[in-house]
Amino acid sequence: MNALGKHLLIELEGCDPGKLNDLEFVRETLMAAARETGSTILGESFHRFSPQGVSGVVVIAESHLSIHTWPEHSYAAADVFTCGTRVEPRRGADYLVQQFQPRESSVTEYPRGLIPSPPAVQEDQAVGIPR
Repeated sequence: MNALGKHLLIELEGCDPGKLNDLEFVRETLMAAARETGSTILGESFHRFSPQGVSGVVVIAESHLSIHTWPEHSYAAADVFTCGTRVEPRRGADYLVQQFQPRESSVTEYPRGLIPSPPAVQEDQAVGIPR
């Protein structure tokens, strides 16, 4: 089976609440993570909630990166979803872990868009004609 994309789910526990509530830090960190993957950035949208928390998404030609923060729990959930083989989603996930400096983190990768591999064409050995 071939996968059309890779979806990395990033759990960030025990982060600095100040960073998690800082819209500009969260935005710049997610944008930099997108650049780390080698993706083509198409757009972005971020929002700071009252009294706390930030959500944001960076739309890339290859799919997206997103984050949701809960400063009151020192926790953030992030996604790096990329399609194709040109980009490196793990580099973006590693960058997010490095920048948010959680006490604990995990990155779980899921293949997305599983499609069967095309059947191999067998040739008749004697004449080179496909069977």
